[in-house]
Amino acid sequence: MSYQPNDSYRARQTAPLTQSLPRRTMREVTHGPSLPGAAVPVPQAQQASELAQRYELLDRLGVPTAASEDFDELARDMATQAGFLYGFVNLFLEEQTFVGLHQPPADSGYVIVGRTMSRDHGWCPEVMARKKALPLHDVHASPRFSGNPVVDAVGIRSYFGAPLIHDSGTVLGTVCVIDPEKRPLSEARRLRDIVINAGVRVMDHIARAPVR
Repeated sequence: MSYQPNDSYRARQTAPLTQSLPRRTMREVTHGPSLPGAAVPVPQAQQASELAQRYELLDRLGVPTAASEDFDELARDMATQAGFLYGFVNLFLEEQTFVGLHQPPADSGYVIVGRTMSRDHGWCPEVMARKKALPLHDVHASPRFSGNPVVDAVGIRSYFGAPLIHDSGTVLGTVCVIDPEKRPLSEARRLRDIVINAGVRVMDHIARAPVR
């Protein structure tokens, strides 16, 4: 897939575009994704085991798997610090589930996203696989990460994400920020540190008390 950058996502629309982020097709469910930027597919048995561990840990910690005002606030703080339009606290369940979400107002003219996305789309699967931060100041700078349904769905040019890793070693999900504008390479380290610190704040919040 290819995306030609333009200013269409900066233009105001007569009505807000509300959509869920991309989901897998039946071919992808059966044969796996064929995206240039996708992480190496994980065997289904391993996925099922990791998902069960995730649910067990979230239940034991008292963390709900629905949208949370606390996580929304953390996503907003992270996006504001980074100067990005969108921020996410993302649990990897049957789908990527955005328990924390910050995005532009409905009347802003920007794409308004839903609370879930396929486990195979976006760049968070790569963060889950590598278990460390992924800084993409310009997703088109590398063919590995430029071919992605999210690029076409939302017009994303920059992505910074970090994993949510419990002390037990279980990876619960990610935090990330995305934006239609690319960022200077000189800003990459600062933005990476913002999402890493946001991930620490999310895990500290989980450890302190159950989410409202």
